[in-house]
Amino acid sequence: MFKRTLIAASLTVAALASAQAMAVTGGGASLPAALYKGSANSILPANFSYAVTGSGIGKSAFLTNNAAQFSTTGTVHFAASDSILSAAELSTYTTNFGASYGPLIQLPSVATSVAIPYKKAGNTTLNLTSAQLCDALSGTKTTWGALLGTADTTAIRVVYRSTSSGTTEILSRHLNSICPTKFAVNSTFTNARLPAGSALPSTWVGVANTADVATAVNAVDGSIGYVGPDGVNATSNAVVARVNGVQPTNANVTLALSTAPVPSAPANPAGWAPVVPNPASGYPIVAYTNFIFGQCYKDAAVATAVRNFLTTHYSNPGNNVATVAHSFTPVPNNWKTAVTANFITNTSGNNLDINNANACNGIGRPL
Repeated sequence: MFKRTLIAASLTVAALASAQAMAVTGGGASLPAALYKGSANSILPANFSYAVTGSGIGKSAFLTNNAAQFSTTGTVHFAASDSILSAAELSTYTTNFGASYGPLIQLPSVATSVAIPYKKAGNTTLNLTSAQLCDALSGTKTTWGALLGTADTTAIRVVYRSTSSGTTEILSRHLNSICPTKFAVNSTFTNARLPAGSALPSTWVGVANTADVATAVNAVDGSIGYVGPDGVNATSNAVVARVNGVQPTNANVTLALSTAPVPSAPANPAGWAPVVPNPASGYPIVAYTNFIFGQCYKDAAVATAVRNFLTTHYSNPGNNVATVAHSFTPVPNNWKTAVTANFITNTSGNNLDINNANACNGIGRPL
């Protein structure tokens, strides 16, 4: 009897431990998905789940605490998004959940380029200006000859993201700075391309995830698309176009974002997602892909797991080796120092750190 009771108790403990092992629920952006989960050098801990849904659904799941959007139940503890939280999203969240959940935290995870993969017979050194990229992706120029000033009649076949995508938002932000009559800033390609909602050429192809872009581009000659650096060999001009003469290498991404200052108002989540739509130097289509966490969690184990991950990720070198292996660029050390001081150790004295006793007294994202 004692033995059976002991076995039953052991199984109960094992079940509880297993449940806790997957206690931290999140998801979102597909651009950094392989870095976060599912590859040999992914950086999210074993007790973090990650549903690859795209940035739009990732933000929505977190902002409404709707785990069904990640095909699970319970609380959504974090999200990842290349799409920046808008002023309206931040205001709505504060109104709906600020008093009960506490503030949210938006942090730059890694810097990224949006690379431009292409397949064009006879061309392995494609170099487009930003204006030419506007023409190709808007449909203003429909053949490669018209785009490049040659006699080539091959149709330009655009592979675009069909869902709400932070990759699209980053791309559209740059294009909007160059050709505002052709592109607005939007995370959905059909809304970013102006006029919004207008019909796309029948030869253009929409794909759901960043991992599908390069495959679709390579399938048909004359294709061009846009993708995160982890989805293609971003250092090879034979498969990825230079833009304004610049290849999307880590060094060029660092150069492009070097002017972004550390936020002067740490409590404002918008300040932690700097926008550099048309950098003066480096690769022109760049941004940070972001994490969204709550400051307050009612489950102390979740709070500890989140804090431990942030401690690792924002240390130096932290996850730099894995980040570079996936063709992303680490957050600069001064930004890591600022994140650590404000959201992990509270050495800043701003009381913004995870489960701060003053800010989170009796409130937090639910158990």
